[in-house]
Amino acid sequence: MDFKLDETQEELRALAADVLANEAGHERLEAHEKSGRPYDERLWKALREAGLTAICAAEHAGGAGLGPVELAVLLREAGARAAPGPLAATLVSTLAVSRHGSREQQLRLSGTNVSTVAIKEPGRPLAAPPTTTAEPGAGGSAAGASEPGVGGWSVSGRKAGVAHAEGDVLVTADQGLFLVHGPPATPEFASTGEPTATITLDRTPAERVAGPEAVEDVRRLYTAAAVAQASGVLAGALRLTTEYIRTRKQFGRALAEFQAVTMQIADVYIAGRALDVAMWSGAWRLAVGLPAEEDLAVAAFHASEAVKALYTCQHLHGGLGLDVTYPLHRYFAHAKHLAHRLGGGDAQLDLIGALA
Repeated sequence: MDFKLDETQEELRALAADVLANEAGHERLEAHEKSGRPYDERLWKALREAGLTAICAAEHAGGAGLGPVELAVLLREAGARAAPGPLAATLVSTLAVSRHGSREQQLRLSGTNVSTVAIKEPGRPLAAPPTTTAEPGAGGSAAGASEPGVGGWSVSGRKAGVAHAEGDVLVTADQGLFLVHGPPATPEFASTGEPTATITLDRTPAERVAGPEAVEDVRRLYTAAAVAQASGVLAGALRLTTEYIRTRKQFGRALAEFQAVTMQIADVYIAGRALDVAMWSGAWRLAVGLPAEEDLAVAAFHASEAVKALYTCQHLHGGLGLDVTYPLHRYFAHAKHLAHRLGGGDAQLDLIGALA
């Protein structure tokens, strides 16, 4: 299987790398972390003006109409910079609406403004069917509300770990996908410092996007986005650590010359390659309409295990690896956050076993 990027994807990767190099350097990220703002508006503006926030939006809505592989290309570059912000949430929600929503809904979620997706429920695995309920109401009628985008609905339930929930939120429920705007939110702690929340829906007015058949597809897109970010995070941490052991000397020799060190950095490389193969396979299968559940579950397992590789990177840095003014801490925080979003390695092993 050939996972080389095609011309369009390579141009997208190069553009993303260029924008992030200019707008998400260590000093900028450090300044943002001290600012207390929910996200770096300047970085978001640069991504939007480059057309990157709208790559998954429908073409008639001003987007590029691209799919899961391109989403993975962009988010891997963002992960390699450990860049926080609403990019992943916006890409997943716009791609989901592009695949399942009406023309009007696609115009609404066009990547111009921040949007997000609410999938996880407290105390339940990511792959579990949603317990959030939806019913016709809130100004609609049962007769007209059977079709997506028609009539009014209301949704009830709780969703956890929702990033940037202040705008349009795409919610999974027993009756399908629904759009709500600015639902009541209780802030949560995230290791990256990004704004996440538990949202509480109590007969909250909602607009139906698609039926129950779309719920699993959106969960797969959410998983693909998280594992693509994790792939970039691990690649960025590996690059940083490799450069450090090449230049840091001990007993008159570079650390990279010690066999024990080379074996440990090789383990990090292998962990990254294992994640990459499963991630690209899952994204490609999603893009061409093939079953992707097993590939994404394997990728999510390796993404959750990436935290162990980050421990190795910290160890190879010595005391510097624990210094929060050094960039490595940012990669570690992102790896922990993404593993938490995916539910951890044990949950992925359970899913892999159930699929076998």
